[in-house]
Amino acid sequence: MALPKFAFLDGRILPYSDAKVGLLTHALNYGTGCFAGIRAYWSADENELFVFRPHDHFVRFLESSRLLAMQVPFSAEDLAGRLVELLRKEGLREDCYIRPLAFLSEETIGVRLHGLKSSVSIVAFPFGKYLDRPEGAHLTISSWRRIDDNVIPPRGKITGGYANSALAKTDAQNAGFDDAILLDSQGKVSEATVSNVFLVRRGEVVTPRTTDSVLEGITRRTVAALVERELGRPVVERAIDRTELFLAEEVFLAGTGVEIIPVTRVDHRPVGSGVPGPITEQIRRIFFDAVRGKTPRYRSWCEPVYARPAAAVEASPALEAVRG
Repeated sequence: MALPKFAFLDGRILPYSDAKVGLLTHALNYGTGCFAGIRAYWSADENELFVFRPHDHFVRFLESSRLLAMQVPFSAEDLAGRLVELLRKEGLREDCYIRPLAFLSEETIGVRLHGLKSSVSIVAFPFGKYLDRPEGAHLTISSWRRIDDNVIPPRGKITGGYANSALAKTDAQNAGFDDAILLDSQGKVSEATVSNVFLVRRGEVVTPRTTDSVLEGITRRTVAALVERELGRPVVERAIDRTELFLAEEVFLAGTGVEIIPVTRVDHRPVGSGVPGPITEQIRRIFFDAVRGKTPRYRSWCEPVYARPAAAVEASPALEAVRG
């Protein structure tokens, strides 16, 4: 992976090599940080880079920081504006991935959330496919259970909580699978390691409830809107048994990193006919047209980076305090 040239850190854009943290940084030692994953898509037709749903991502990012009792001195609008500045500085003209991070940055020992300063950073870099399986992924049901709301809240993208995903992903890949699906504490389908799960079962599009230890995904929300608006089908949120993965006509994953990936086998059993299903394929096509700004109806989801003149971001007193 090519490293970024620049980083946004606490109100300033600086060379990436100058954005450093110490070994005793609280978040590094205790996982007390949260992050977002945002994609930007290059449109060769318009010579433009479109950031997909940045405001929605930053709203959830700030919600994650609140779960960790952080005092982040930026609004979603501030961060979206700073992201555009950073992307222009990087000069990226290809598909890329954006990683905002909020973390307890004080160098100290002691497990707590209160009384510690926090920092906010953003980096962006070229990025292709997270899981390049257009023909369909082969998943396993993990022996690791998904963390739940009374352990580490999965509706927030909390850095320490992703050890749960890493354990499941490594075991799955070491066993020859592409990824894993985790069950919640009640034994119901929760999500994959970094993506939400959708099923087509008896013609009905189904996904786990937000109370089933899942991340409230922006792509999850996008897929639900596309299924309802473009296919005329409701998306049903309900508890899902693991055996439904074996009996479903279609299964697919949805997330910023994975985008839309069909699942064609689960634990060596074919899903449906063993090839990507028609609903999955329709959603993939509609989704990729939308994220590249090709669909007027969803153009408001796409924030252009280069089209408009650079606008100064009004600094709030809190932002000035961070700079000072």
